[in-house]
Amino acid sequence: MSLSRRGLFHATGTAAVTAVTAASSPAAAAPAKAPAPDGPHGGLRTGFERLAAGGYAPLAGQRVGVVTNPTGVTRDVRHIVDVMHADDRVRLTAVFGPEHGFRGTAQAGGSEGRHDDPATGLPVYDTYVKSGQPLADTFTASGVDTVVFDIQDVGARFYTYIWTLYDCLEAAALAGKRFVVLDRPNPVTGRAALGPVLHREFATFVGRQPIAQAHGMTVAELARLFDREFLGGRAAPETVAMTGWRRSRFYDAWGLPWVPPSPNMPTPDTALVYAGTCLLEGTNLSEGRGTTRPFELLGADGVDGRWARALERLGLPGAHFREAYFTPAFSKFQGTTVGGVQLHVHDRDAFDPVRTGVALLVTARQVWSGFGWRPDRWIDRLTGSAQVRTLIDAGAGTDEVVAAWQEELAAFRRVRERYLMYR
Repeated sequence: MSLSRRGLFHATGTAAVTAVTAASSPAAAAPAKAPAPDGPHGGLRTGFERLAAGGYAPLAGQRVGVVTNPTGVTRDVRHIVDVMHADDRVRLTAVFGPEHGFRGTAQAGGSEGRHDDPATGLPVYDTYVKSGQPLADTFTASGVDTVVFDIQDVGARFYTYIWTLYDCLEAAALAGKRFVVLDRPNPVTGRAALGPVLHREFATFVGRQPIAQAHGMTVAELARLFDREFLGGRAAPETVAMTGWRRSRFYDAWGLPWVPPSPNMPTPDTALVYAGTCLLEGTNLSEGRGTTRPFELLGADGVDGRWARALERLGLPGAHFREAYFTPAFSKFQGTTVGGVQLHVHDRDAFDPVRTGVALLVTARQVWSGFGWRPDRWIDRLTGSAQVRTLIDAGAGTDEVVAAWQEELAAFRRVRERYLMYR
């Protein structure tokens, strides 16, 4: 029986729902009205919650491998791998770890490598920076029949887990494996796509394909878009949708625990600003790594209060900027007290992280004579083209830079609309 014909049930058992659907066409992703929020969890059930409540029926008779990391947890913070491993209704035989690793022991740009998980004894395979046939060979060597993906995303194009999803989709198609995505909320809402769209000649692991800088989608929606728009429908991912998720609501509405998806993503507040302030990675300013508020504390040696004042004069919606001083424990300016700003979001609904990120770049260049781009042009990889950098170098203001990507963004929004699963 195919996944699209198996029914999963709410935990109450009172209403049957089709929780697992194939994505062979955009029509399969038609939006469905979410039930009204109720109870302490706002009415939300994650993909894993629905899968477990249905006794893992869609995975019956399959050797299952899970692509996950520390964010793959239940509401009582048990890891789904530990839960599934202890349940004889599912045959879990392998785990696949992304950047930072399955158990999350590695810093940015690292992984845990091939090993056996001490807690379960399961073989753990490393997917980081693997793609195409080498990753397909990893799936084949693992002996799994079905690959399941369950990782909490943060909503930004350059956060690498969505490209792990993309690479695994492609590899599963090459290896002839079924692929199932367990959906989780976009923590910064799914209201809109924002920012520049990647140009393919700038494709890297922080952006494989042309999507917006803040995509405004869930991982299940992205899987459908990736497959149809970029993989020719070869992967045909099947999704276990959430119930009760509303696109307009932030992560703290759902009563879910926040597990840092990576070492420098400690809170949902970090995720809220990340799609914009991560652009500081492309400069010689600190993006706050090595502090307790990464991507909210920003600065450099020689920056003073003029930066905060310049930003406040712009009146950016939903944001205030406080003159701040901090000493990173690692990364840029390690052990050096630097000046800069702390970004405070006072109105999440009005806040635009990408416009704010551009404003940070524009004003930093104006007020600090030491401003510079990283020599490797990392800013172009983050923004998806050379456009933002060249405009800022030419003296363009925030509005002019933002206006430059609107046509491409509008085109992406039209494509995105076809794959949205929730209202």
